[in-house]
Amino acid sequence: MSLETAAQTVADQIRRQEFVEVFAHHDADGIAAASILCHAMLRAGIRFRLRVRHEVLPSDLVGDAAYLLCDLGSGREDLPKATMVVDHHLVRFDGEFQANPRLAGIDGDRDLSASGMAYYVAQALGDNRDLAGLVIPGVLGDGQAFTGKNLEIFNEAIANGIIVPDRGLLVPGRDMTERWYMATSPYLDGISGNESLIAEILESAHDPKQAGNGPRLDTLLSRVVLASAKTTGAQSLKAIWGDTLHLQREVVEDAHALTAIIDACGKTGNGDIGATLCLRSSHDVDKAWEITRQHRTNVIGAVRAARPVEDSPGVFEVPGVTVASDVADILVRDLVQARPVLVYANAPDGCHISARCPAGRTADIGPIVRTLAESCGGNGGGHMLRAGATIPCDRISTFTRGWLEAIPA
Repeated sequence: MSLETAAQTVADQIRRQEFVEVFAHHDADGIAAASILCHAMLRAGIRFRLRVRHEVLPSDLVGDAAYLLCDLGSGREDLPKATMVVDHHLVRFDGEFQANPRLAGIDGDRDLSASGMAYYVAQALGDNRDLAGLVIPGVLGDGQAFTGKNLEIFNEAIANGIIVPDRGLLVPGRDMTERWYMATSPYLDGISGNESLIAEILESAHDPKQAGNGPRLDTLLSRVVLASAKTTGAQSLKAIWGDTLHLQREVVEDAHALTAIIDACGKTGNGDIGATLCLRSSHDVDKAWEITRQHRTNVIGAVRAARPVEDSPGVFEVPGVTVASDVADILVRDLVQARPVLVYANAPDGCHISARCPAGRTADIGPIVRTLAESCGGNGGGHMLRAGATIPCDRISTFTRGWLEAIPA
């Protein structure tokens, strides 16, 4: 089935409903995907309720309600067949109303995110071209590339004036100090969270001749690179400066900033605020920025404290489920690792696991994590290089042993 046919099938099913229960995964891609479809449903006169969750279980989908899962669902075999799924993860669900790029032979890891798939469904519901800017947080948040279908959406959005590209700093923040203080994508070892060093660097780069008395960017970037280059990967250093994207229809115009904000809101249990911003209400922008600052500060603290679990190389325990995913990303992306990484955190509802594979490795960790999770009485899955799971806390030793056996050093 083609991408467009699948999108039309889901759109037609949405159009048949008077009310839709929408569930979004709690990261930037999931919240953006759900928000795109909520915009489209609102314009089509279809009522909805949106909830942001870490995961959705079959027990959450009861009764005769119409359920729409965004960036969730494809990896489960046990959902009701009538469930509508808009996703890009590895596919196990075989319901009729599913839009997933993998079913059309498109790389869901790289070339189309859940938000991009949602955009195709939204276009099948009506003229929703102005929502293309909301695809970008999904691309950036999931570390995808502007290739394939992502590039097609991007180019169309530029042609329509929805996105305006530029060049500049890619680290988000409300001022220059905050940009460096809460840098976690990329994480700059030695600088992130180091207020005194940041103040020193900014002072050394100060140029009274600059407009607004700001720092000389060449001096600033040189100091940042010199201070963090010893332990920060080269690609991460390159990610400090580059192509910026201005989202002309969104309440937070800078795409990297909007991505950081909605991701932080989702992971800290404030997904409603992240979704509100995507639904173009500016009421909680300041609150959302504060949530982002606190979340990223917590992530930086967790990275600094991260130590391998004894006799389990590449396995780390962190204090809190809200930081596990980001810590795993940082360990494989910014702090050079030779092997895949497993990060876990215990919580009342189970042990939350985030697994990552460094770029250049070929391990397909999604199926590995799914199989291990199921053998431990939990569930999980994901992508080739990024996956997650939730299992009973008392089974983490069994899971990590299986992980170390399945993933060679």
